[in-house]
Amino acid sequence: MLIFVGINASDINYSAGRYDPSVQPPFDAGFEGIGEVVGLGLSASSQYTVGDAVAYFNSGAFAEYTVVPAKLSVPVPSVRPEFLTLLVSSATAYIALKRLGELTKGETVLVTAAAGGTGQFAVQFAKQAGCHVIGTCSSNEKAGFLKSIGCDRPINYKTEDLAKILKTEYPKGIDVVYESIGGNVFELAVNRLAQKGRLIVIGFISGYQSASGIPQFRGATLPVKLLQKSASIRGFFLPHFIGDYKEALASMMQMFAKGKLVCEVDYGDLAQEGRFVGLESVFRAVDYMYAGKNLGKVVVEVAPPSNSQSKL
Repeated sequence: MLIFVGINASDINYSAGRYDPSVQPPFDAGFEGIGEVVGLGLSASSQYTVGDAVAYFNSGAFAEYTVVPAKLSVPVPSVRPEFLTLLVSSATAYIALKRLGELTKGETVLVTAAAGGTGQFAVQFAKQAGCHVIGTCSSNEKAGFLKSIGCDRPINYKTEDLAKILKTEYPKGIDVVYESIGGNVFELAVNRLAQKGRLIVIGFISGYQSASGIPQFRGATLPVKLLQKSASIRGFFLPHFIGDYKEALASMMQMFAKGKLVCEVDYGDLAQEGRFVGLESVFRAVDYMYAGKNLGKVVVEVAPPSNSQSKL
């Protein structure tokens, strides 16, 4: 029984059929969920019992009940949405920065959409690596949150000039960029890369709601810019790094248990129509995230924890 499900920017691309055009509607959407075991197959009974808390990262999470292969399930201490944030959002930041960021102590890291579901983790992991962290956000409240998790220079792009700040305050450029917006922000980040800088593309939300799902990009001079700086652009798609997933999840679980990792969750309490409760509110949660209103990981409460009787 699913109790909480997570909302991701890529839900738009998946539901639009861009990840696998061969899949035709109707099909199940959603990537991650957490809930309680209400029934067991023979092989799973050696690992779980009814009532255990389990999270999983697999398609079809937007449901009240679902069948999950035991190998795709993750035992968790309790049904808390904070554990849900680790499955996709935090794992993306952890593995991308470790494998592609190649962070070195003292480097400067720029995280775009830093107060969002995955950005909050990129900020924390970059700080843990001893880096100076810059984070973009859209409000003073988010800037305050970023400071609380260690961000050295929050930039509210609604009230500050991002291009000017990066040029004047960081004249030597940015060593690593964790980029999820695309469009003009991506181009600006490319222009501000330092020598041997690395830009990690983990998404481009500015284009997801267009017909193609891809933002416009004026890239004619891109090869020259990269060559002049020996810089690189590296794409990251979590399913391609499944070999790193188990270690990453174990490490993040340990950090969270020790209080060394903040997992901010946004239930939509400040949304116009209120908290995201029930599957019917998934579409509101997606719109809320795309409007840039969320602080932390957007989560929908599908069913109230425990107390409920199993329908199986």
